[in-house]
Amino acid sequence: MRAYEYRHVVGFEETNLIGNVYYANHVRWQGRCREMFLRDRAPEIIEALKHGLVLVTTRVSCEFMSELVAFDEVILRMRLGELGQNRITMNFEYWRGEELVARGEQQVACMQREGEQVVPVPVPSQLREALKEYARN
Repeated sequence: MRAYEYRHVVGFEETNLIGNVYYANHVRWQGRCREMFLRDRAPEIIEALKHGLVLVTTRVSCEFMSELVAFDEVILRMRLGELGQNRITMNFEYWRGEELVARGEQQVACMQREGEQVVPVPVPSQLREALKEYARN
């Protein structure tokens, strides 16, 4: 199954006093991977975000298997887990070379701003099409 890949090199600012990566950065990298996916594969969605579309993160998780340290190169592989009417679940794998160091998951809901409120809307067709390439067959 094909995956969208985001490559990241760990910096000192992402580590704690002990020298390993602070756990919250793994979640931040999921968000960055998701943003780069939109930039690369669904740029129409970025424009829609300027006009009221909102992608609300409803659930996020990360399971850690091995520590990362400064200057480790990590490849995040994002795949479509599930696609519902207005929700998308993405699965993430974190690889350091041939070693799987973490797994994560994120669910987002598609919403639209209407005045002071946000209301659920279907996943935009452009996003559905872009995600199909990364779905389980």
